[in-house]
Amino acid sequence: MRDCFCTINLDQEEVYRTQVVEKSLSPFFSEEFYFEIPRTFQYLSFYVYDKNVLQRDLRIGKVAIKKEDLCNHSGRETWFSLQPIDSNSEVQGKVHLELKLNELITENGTVCQQLVVHVKACHGLPLINGQSCDPYATVSLVGPSRNDQKKTKVKKKTSNPQFNEIFYFEVTRSSSYTRKSQFQVEEEDIEKLEIRIDLWNNGNLVQDVFLGEIKVPVNVLRNDASHQAWYLLQPRDNGNKSSKTDDLGSLRLNICYTEDYVLPSEYYGPLKTLLLKSPDVQPISASSAYILGEICRDKNDAVLPLVRLLLHHDKLVPFATAVAELDLKDTQDANTIFRGNSLATRCLDEMMKIVGRHYLKVTLKPILDEICESSKSCEIDPIKLKEGDNVENNKENLRYYVDKLFSTIVKSSMSCPTVMCDIFYSLRQMATQRFPNDPHVQYSAVSSFVFLRFFAVAVVSPHTFHLRLHHPDPQTVRTLTLISKTIQTLGSWGSLSKSKSSFKETFMCEFFKMFQEEGYIMAVKKFLDEISSTETKVSSGTSEPVHLKEGEMYKRAQGRTRIGKKNFKKRWFCLTSRELTYHKQPGKDAIYTIPVKNILAVEKLEESSFNKKNMFQVIHTEKPLYVQANNCVEANEWIDVLCRVSRCNQNRLSSYHPSAYLNGNWLCCLETSENALGCKPCTAGVPADIQIDIDEDRETERIYSLFTLSLLKLQKMEEACGTIAVYQGPQKEPDDYSNFVIEDSVTTFKTIQQIKSVVEKLDEPHEKYRKKRSSSAKYGSKENPIIGKTF
Repeated sequence: MRDCFCTINLDQEEVYRTQVVEKSLSPFFSEEFYFEIPRTFQYLSFYVYDKNVLQRDLRIGKVAIKKEDLCNHSGRETWFSLQPIDSNSEVQGKVHLELKLNELITENGTVCQQLVVHVKACHGLPLINGQSCDPYATVSLVGPSRNDQKKTKVKKKTSNPQFNEIFYFEVTRSSSYTRKSQFQVEEEDIEKLEIRIDLWNNGNLVQDVFLGEIKVPVNVLRNDASHQAWYLLQPRDNGNKSSKTDDLGSLRLNICYTEDYVLPSEYYGPLKTLLLKSPDVQPISASSAYILGEICRDKNDAVLPLVRLLLHHDKLVPFATAVAELDLKDTQDANTIFRGNSLATRCLDEMMKIVGRHYLKVTLKPILDEICESSKSCEIDPIKLKEGDNVENNKENLRYYVDKLFSTIVKSSMSCPTVMCDIFYSLRQMATQRFPNDPHVQYSAVSSFVFLRFFAVAVVSPHTFHLRLHHPDPQTVRTLTLISKTIQTLGSWGSLSKSKSSFKETFMCEFFKMFQEEGYIMAVKKFLDEISSTETKVSSGTSEPVHLKEGEMYKRAQGRTRIGKKNFKKRWFCLTSRELTYHKQPGKDAIYTIPVKNILAVEKLEESSFNKKNMFQVIHTEKPLYVQANNCVEANEWIDVLCRVSRCNQNRLSSYHPSAYLNGNWLCCLETSENALGCKPCTAGVPADIQIDIDEDRETERIYSLFTLSLLKLQKMEEACGTIAVYQGPQKEPDDYSNFVIEDSVTTFKTIQQIKSVVEKLDEPHEKYRKKRSSSAKYGSKENPIIGKTF
């Protein structure tokens, strides 16, 4: 049996890792990671490890997917066979090379041809044990009967070494100068010779580590006097080849990968305007936002960008209300209200995830932390009880947790976000009008979202709502499942008002009898009344700081001592809407605090400053804070959220120093004054009206991409509108449009025409951009390096 965990890597850089699943050969992780990719990469890789307490973790196998192949697997759950891990196959980065052929005349009059190899630089070499490597290169001229090798100097602590070293090799036998009328290299030699460059990390006292190689045939100079290009480092020829690949097992992954070209804001005006008009269109099914949900293969693809865009412009409440009203028209039984997966319910689910994150954190996180860190057994199913378990003790443990969680929830109405309250009020009013004779429906319409789709889901899957770092262990999952079931039923007004609960399991029915008291019913009713009330309330979220991000990173010591080297220390960073703090450990008092209002700029820091990757600087009213993140994704996320939270600060800088101030001068511009003005313009900030975490241009671009991918279905919907308009009713065989909701064919037809028009107008700048991008990124350039041999 093994203690397994997985890591997610961009090439060789680890960006995430799962929890450890102990003593299993078939570990179940159930972890979801969402991240922006801030740099170019070759492979998205997944490594499976066996945890070892005393020695280095054992790498069992890997799945490596080329960037070009990600789209083929996107949106599908797939089993991938684990491949063996060979140090010769673990490569990353690129090398800049120049080759020339020179003709030399010796003292005795003979001619000799020389190959000049100029190793200029490397870029993006991997970290070794979490630190920048000490790289050097070996340069070899390889042929049938020769293997001449030379070596560069070692560059210390850098992933982007600048070598700038030139090596000379004789490539043909000397021949009489009088016999050669012009420079010419013998064909037989050219075809058989190649230059091989191997990159290594200097291990000092331990074995050197292979970083990758390139092979360039000398015949690239057959038609040119010189050849210069960037090459991607490749594995060795024998790397990653094994006949026993079937023995390693397989890994099940569900990858969703999107890549969008976001244009300047002015291009998106017409499409944004059309989408933001959606709440005012009558009927709502004829609006562009609703049509997007109709034509997308997966409604979830449309929901996220749509909700974020409408939320950003305060248009989500009227849109969600209108589509929910459409849902209600088709609901015949009050007991099934809002139970399906319609556009309305998915929009509300996504809205609650976005705006309710802080609400969940202040409400549930302390209790969920207590449950996950406790070993109390709460199993009450007689069949699943372990030997020595006492079912009565377990019932008491479970009741304690349920009571504590329930009490916290029903007292949390003042923390409920205003957007959620506004929508709950609308749902309540509509449900009452739709079922006027049912006194409970006004509560079940709200509880079906706030309890069933919000609190209950967050309790059973705290990791997906960022309330816990990892998926809980099996015993805790079982405890959370029992709590979630009970909370869900407690929140269901219909179940509470009946004498019999809705549980199928006998043991749950018995347990739930503890809660069928008037006090619980009145507490739920009071809570639902408060969060669906129209009365203006002051949310506690406005007076308390909103938690935005936290995590462990390294910061450079802030001390002012003249003796000793300033070192980097591991600290726990926490960012709220008011301040950035760091602590020795989570939960401990802050060691250092920067008020958000004092932040003047947040920018990347050049690697050369401290020979460390993934560094950024928080420039504020005191000395800059230099921070090293654990990987490029984490660094990008911190820079992004810090920029957004401080975007409206007064006195924000227009320029900054991209390097550090060391030994009496700035490394970038060599200015000696510590207060010298920056030498590089600050990264353009986001407009002041953009809310945290919502980039409306990006969301609009995603919607444009979805419309583009669904043009055939949009065309079918347009034809269906024409058919209905002509025949004034459904056809005898309505297969072509029976899946579409078309209430008003004329208005829907007009909206589709508008969608097609704005999409066509956006096609042109996208096509121009693609052509410009492909022409500017010449094959062999740094942006588009050569892969493999060049013939």
